[in-house]
Amino acid sequence: MTVRFEDFAALTEDSPTARTEWAAVVDAWGEEHRRYHDLAHLAAVLGVAGQLAGHATDPVAVALAAWYHDVVYDPTAGDNEEVSAQRAQAGLRGMVPDDRLAQVVRLVRLTAGHDPAGDDADGAVLCDADLAVLASPAQAYAAYASAVREEYGHLDDATFTAGRIGVLESLLALPALFRTPTAQSWEAPARANLTAELQLLRARAAS
Repeated sequence: MTVRFEDFAALTEDSPTARTEWAAVVDAWGEEHRRYHDLAHLAAVLGVAGQLAGHATDPVAVALAAWYHDVVYDPTAGDNEEVSAQRAQAGLRGMVPDDRLAQVVRLVRLTAGHDPAGDDADGAVLCDADLAVLASPAQAYAAYASAVREEYGHLDDATFTAGRIGVLESLLALPALFRTPTAQSWEAPARANLTAELQLLRARAAS
């Protein structure tokens, strides 16, 4: 899947303003320092969100949230989801109804913890789409983990390993990684991938 203006415009409006905003969003996702949180990840999340759209109450808001969920990504910062939400608020103002915009902003913020409430259908779809990579075949998962490490190249191995262990433990502590009925079959392979990486990193930290 490619990230086309036509797809963005179908969610907002077909106007010079929308085209300018789309170009800015694509430029942001294409920043040089990105290795995993890049245009390929955006396309993947949009694709999975489309597959799961039948579970959403507002699939347009979910798709827009996918466009913006990592539009700001600085590996040295701890507030990327919040700043991305603010970017969505500013960029989409006037192009979508206010209630939908509020939902988009809420959904982007939700990706900080990937723990939607039980009745949050839109949150479940977005979070499932964002975490779908965790259920990849082993080789693809290894490529994902390697790309994440590259994004944190400013950290030494010990610091990165400690932080990554924390992330993996937080994910494994969630009551469920995937919440939509369609994605529940991804739970077992995702947990196997996370557990294998966690064991590897713990062994590395102990050596």
